[in-house]
Amino acid sequence: MGEYETPEMDDYAKTPELAPCSMAHSQPFIAAPNHQEDLGFPGELVDNWQEKAIEKFGELLTKYRSLRVYMDGCVKCGACTDKCHYFLGTGDPKNMPVARQDLMRKVYRRYFTFAGKYFPWLVGAEDLTKEVLDEWYTYFHQCSQCRRCSVYCPYGIDTAEISMAAREIMDHIGQGQKYCNEIIGKVHVLGNNLGLPAKALRATLDDLEEDIFDDIEVEVKLPLDVKGADVLLVTPSADFFAEPHIDGLIGYAKVFHQSNTSWTLSSYASEAANFAMFIGSYDQMKQIAERIRKAAQDLGVKRIVVGECGHAWRVAYNFWNTLAGPFDFLDQSVPSPMHITEFTYKLIEEGKLKLDKSQNDHMTLTFHDSCNVARASRIGDDPGGQFFYPRAVIKAVCNNYIDMAPDTIHEHTYCCGGGGGLLTDDLMELRVKGAKPRMEALNQVTENNGVTHMAAICAICKSQFSKVMPKYGFEMDGVVSVHQLVSNAIVIEPDEVEEDEEEADNNGPSDEQIEEREEA
Repeated sequence: MGEYETPEMDDYAKTPELAPCSMAHSQPFIAAPNHQEDLGFPGELVDNWQEKAIEKFGELLTKYRSLRVYMDGCVKCGACTDKCHYFLGTGDPKNMPVARQDLMRKVYRRYFTFAGKYFPWLVGAEDLTKEVLDEWYTYFHQCSQCRRCSVYCPYGIDTAEISMAAREIMDHIGQGQKYCNEIIGKVHVLGNNLGLPAKALRATLDDLEEDIFDDIEVEVKLPLDVKGADVLLVTPSADFFAEPHIDGLIGYAKVFHQSNTSWTLSSYASEAANFAMFIGSYDQMKQIAERIRKAAQDLGVKRIVVGECGHAWRVAYNFWNTLAGPFDFLDQSVPSPMHITEFTYKLIEEGKLKLDKSQNDHMTLTFHDSCNVARASRIGDDPGGQFFYPRAVIKAVCNNYIDMAPDTIHEHTYCCGGGGGLLTDDLMELRVKGAKPRMEALNQVTENNGVTHMAAICAICKSQFSKVMPKYGFEMDGVVSVHQLVSNAIVIEPDEVEEDEEEADNNGPSDEQIEEREEA
């Protein structure tokens, strides 16, 4: 990872002094041949890579009309220049969204415009050389596809789509990124990003059930592969093994338990996240989405609820129906997919959850709007639901809440700095520097309003903040899951529970059954 210094925080985000090429050294590890080939990509850079890259570029320009508009539409107005968290944290001018776009735009002009073909020096057109390809690999992996720049662009140019297209072209010629492609391969084989087999998942859930019982002396189940359940929960696999994610999973289970909701997880599709979006591959996105559809059909559920994961919700909300739909076999009287915060808040509104807000009085909370929820989706039927529901749940279970500055939340929110497939240790310098704007906004409410903890509804955000917050002087456990707060506040009394033996035993297949299914 090399040596680097954590930037000093300012009172508010300031345009940095330019530091040209200061992040030119930052690249993620290249995918190993087997990680590439498992996804149908070349194992390494092909001999005729330039020809194939231009061919693929042309295919994408035809397939996605928006991409051609973005290539032609920029007028260099400068509205986006200081909107990227990576530019604000690094000062590298190639992290200005317009400059990052131009890495692709100059190649587009050279091969797909009349002026660029015949008068390249007049329009800033350049050949796709190995040096240019290396720049693509460097700086298109310094974009978290958060879309903040597109909010401020008067023409709506979306750097995220450009970044996805660049990565798709690079995968196509054998220059893929290890972190994303290895994870996608695990989902195809075992149904989750961790490569966690069904037996290990069941053991993990059993341990959590014991932990819950030790804490509240009530048997709260985390069912797996239960046929006929009403709800299939798909959640990021981080919820199965790491803090604070796992506390959020416990919160989901308590909500389902107290509301008497019949629910299950699926060992076949235990993962909500879809890293294929980060590499721009709709084919890979489709395969992962279809896995969830198959799990829902095989288990005979009535609805699908998505846990706390930003890009998982973006894919579910925007792409599931066209990639793997229609989901007409589900109960059409309720939203599907439904975000867990909407599910929980509606139960709160109906008075089905007993809550003691004082259990969170040791914290003063703020909320981090995760980009893929805030700028690329909606929760519920009403505009702005993605901002309302998480905050409404927090306020229902906490007495002390304060928002960060208006220009750092809602659609203006800063990225955590680790999204878009960049949550890997080989990019730690970029992640730390990219987190600077959010850390400054958090520091402001910490000093002025006594905020002690920041809640989030995205697994990547929570993982990123756990790692980078200590670099800025905050505690590692200063980031919490929204449903961790629900878990703290929800009141489940032991004497209220009369366990039905048959229902208690209906906790999914045994280890022996799982082993038989895996062998088959």
